[in-house]
Amino acid sequence: MKVHSSKSSLSTKGHTDVIDITDKVQDAVNKSKIHSGTATVFVVGSTAGITTIEYEPGLVHDITEAFERMAPRALKYKHHERWHDDNGHSHIRASMLGPGIVVPVINGALPLGQWQQIILIDFDTRPRTRDVLVQIIGL
Repeated sequence: MKVHSSKSSLSTKGHTDVIDITDKVQDAVNKSKIHSGTATVFVVGSTAGITTIEYEPGLVHDITEAFERMAPRALKYKHHERWHDDNGHSHIRASMLGPGIVVPVINGALPLGQWQQIILIDFDTRPRTRDVLVQIIGL
């Protein structure tokens, strides 16, 4: 059994910025030389999340709008009162999405569907640098 960990940093725009990170994750798998196992993909921070979607402009718009309906930016959040900031909705959205996913590694590749990409969504209210950790465990 082998374990390989990697970290990549990327700049985001905030405000539900949706970024395709599939190639970064596959690069980590390639560098690991692990052919069979699992890849855990995790974003550091409490205002961003990771999932899979069909990464195309229409769906990127739709997922952005869906999060606005579920946790509207304009609502009053108790978090704002405690910290005197404006990103309560960002924390709620990130907690609904979750900070990471686990993807199988088969024959050294991520067995994603033809229209399935791994994405990071930054919900915060300002640009940030996000660290994405990928840990591959297997043979």
